[in-house]
Amino acid sequence: MAFTTYAQPSRAGRREWIALSVLLLPCLLVSMDVSVLYFAVPFLTKGLGATGVEQLWILDIYGFVLAGLLIIMGALGDRVGRRRLLLTGAVLFGAASVLAAYAQSPEMLIGARALLGIGGATLMPSTLALIRNLFHDDKQRGTAVAIWSVAMTSGIAIGPVLSGVLLEHFWWGSVFLINAPAMVLLLVCGPLLLPEFKNRSAGRFDLIGAVLSLAAMLPLVHGIKELARDGLGVFPVLSVVFGLLAAVAFVWRQRTAARPMLDLALFRNRGFSGSVLLNLLSMFALVGFAVFFTQYLQSVRGMSPLEAALWNVVPTVAVGGVAPAVTVLARRLGRTRVIVLGFLISMAGFVSLVWLEPDTPLWLLLVQASLYAAGMVMVMTLGNELAIGAAPPERAGSASAVVESGTELGGALGMAILGSVGGAVYQASVQDALPAGLPPGAADAARETLAGAASVAGELPGRAGEALLAVARGAFTDGMHAVALGSAVVMALGALLTGIVLRGVRTGAVTGEPGGEGEPVGSASSASSASSVASSPEGGVRASSR
Repeated sequence: MAFTTYAQPSRAGRREWIALSVLLLPCLLVSMDVSVLYFAVPFLTKGLGATGVEQLWILDIYGFVLAGLLIIMGALGDRVGRRRLLLTGAVLFGAASVLAAYAQSPEMLIGARALLGIGGATLMPSTLALIRNLFHDDKQRGTAVAIWSVAMTSGIAIGPVLSGVLLEHFWWGSVFLINAPAMVLLLVCGPLLLPEFKNRSAGRFDLIGAVLSLAAMLPLVHGIKELARDGLGVFPVLSVVFGLLAAVAFVWRQRTAARPMLDLALFRNRGFSGSVLLNLLSMFALVGFAVFFTQYLQSVRGMSPLEAALWNVVPTVAVGGVAPAVTVLARRLGRTRVIVLGFLISMAGFVSLVWLEPDTPLWLLLVQASLYAAGMVMVMTLGNELAIGAAPPERAGSASAVVESGTELGGALGMAILGSVGGAVYQASVQDALPAGLPPGAADAARETLAGAASVAGELPGRAGEALLAVARGAFTDGMHAVALGSAVVMALGALLTGIVLRGVRTGAVTGEPGGEGEPVGSASSASSASSVASSPEGGVRASSR
């Protein structure tokens, strides 16, 4: 007599939750390193004599290398072992941090920051992929991914604050040196608490695909950021075009290779591809608006950099409890409804900022920022969880790398497109309101940026400087209104696409049939799993016997 039973996935215990806390260390540090140098630039100029161009490379090289290598390192981790890659990355990240802290020249610091980017690229896909291996129960995995998401967003907000505090008491190298003890802790605790996982059937690593991936991401991200900073130019446009052509070649290679680096079948799962798209839209709006929000606090409201950074943390702290709570809400209402709700909440927050003025009460501004941040946390928490749950365990490294690459690309696009929109509105507004009698060079500087207007205003006598500064601040606020409105439109688009793309999508990985749960290969945390299981559309593990 034949019968079918459904075994529930094993639930994680204390050991797995402690392991998660270990994984949060690299999450925090890698995300902090994106923003930790915001306050250190003047100290670098004084200590190393860095030129303007060298300062830009010191700031940007980390993000360029990180974005370019994420997909490569995710695929490599699936083959050589995610824990091994994570620990290798910890060694590299720690060593590069020490090298950066004691750099003797701008060129040495640029090289150290590039090594930090390589180390960060090895750490990030492994952290999210190992969560897939540690937590097999959907509810627990949702909570774990929510905590991971909070750590990622918190790191970016905490970075400038930590940098400001360290620079108050120590030399500029301390902003890098603080990484080293955390990496040592990861190297000690990682082998004890984290399971190893590798895809034994993955085959040889696709070197040609890796080169094409790098050739696509590096010039694409670099070109977009250059367009955001300097506007249209021949070299940034050529960089973007080259990156897009390399991306087409990369997709062709993955479609035709016998052992592709990235399995494009993942994108046929609407849960995975939809989550990548929605995360990209979220980061597009978040990063694009954050650039203006920071400048508003400093240049319009007159805050010091450290004061602005401290107030910038308030929305992050305010929505810190949203991520764990949203997984509970998703179980009651369904992921799709909650993601749509998150987009609509963010849209409401951005719409409310269209009426922002230079003298808007600070408490109201923080409430508005917390509103759009809460919606973003809802979307990105469930998007990350859905994407990593949709990938089979043996492909979780590649899947998490694609998700993180999408967020990097979304941030770069948001900075470029929304930044250009805000800049254009500023220039149009300030053009019609500049006080008469300004010297030609001063007028041009004031039209270019708010910082330029503030510099010119400081050189003008009495009320003339005050009048120019008031006009420039008003024009910048107009630009911020346009960026907020554009972000709201993107959020509305995200809500619409969620309802279309994710309707009817179930949790579970793809291993031959939609919605099924993939079988881990070689994972220490899955050692108790039965050796003969088949995937089930319901998300459980089905065992058949007679």
